[in-house]
Amino acid sequence: MTLRVARVPYLNAEAFYVDMERRGLSLHEILPSAVASAILEREIDAGPVPLVDAFRHADETKPVSGFCIATTEKAMSVLLYSQKPIEELVGANIGLPDGAETSHRLLQVLLALKYQVKPGEYVPMSDPHEAFLIADDPALRRRLGVRGFPHRYDLGAEWFQWTGLPFVFSRWIARSDLNDADSLLLEDTLYVGLEMGIENLFHETDPRDRLLMLPKEVVEYIQGHRFFVGLSERKAIELFQSYLKQLNLEN
Repeated sequence: MTLRVARVPYLNAEAFYVDMERRGLSLHEILPSAVASAILEREIDAGPVPLVDAFRHADETKPVSGFCIATTEKAMSVLLYSQKPIEELVGANIGLPDGAETSHRLLQVLLALKYQVKPGEYVPMSDPHEAFLIADDPALRRRLGVRGFPHRYDLGAEWFQWTGLPFVFSRWIARSDLNDADSLLLEDTLYVGLEMGIENLFHETDPRDRLLMLPKEVVEYIQGHRFFVGLSERKAIELFQSYLKQLNLEN
């Protein structure tokens, strides 16, 4: 049976997929927030899921080696825009985009434990708000600022400045019963794809008009990522999970 893999349509996941179709894998474009449920419902076999989904479904899935999407000193694509300084967001409503649960949880941790700030409500973007969270490619498009929201916070940078650690936003997981041959094929394809894909991104000469990014900005963005869990990423995962438990934010 053909191995079915979730293709997340964002720049920071692009390199993973370079070698997959050549190797016979079937790609299915799915937003990150829907990948875990697609795996559990056996619509696909594997894919990158938000870290909170990896926590939630750890007993029902298995990791694909140590593949992940992590940021080192800044995220660039996970941003909080605010009408006032973050320290003054007590009681303020914060707008949330659809499907950014890990970023939402990170924001809650930072507000509660780094800044000791208790905001008002987290609301849909269509409701009135004094600050808002934006993530992934939409955040890249608006990375230079938003009119009416002069205060900009990169949540990856906020985490790094506080903990000295990278932040893992996503991990690759697979069906728990995926056989060894398919697991090895997927791991090998990811290794090769990452090497080829990152090299391709570093040698791009055309701008990414959709993201309003020049080639050198794409390189800077990708260089700020890690794609495999090492010691620092493991520590970051464990620390973040402990903060979620401390704040009763695990579910």
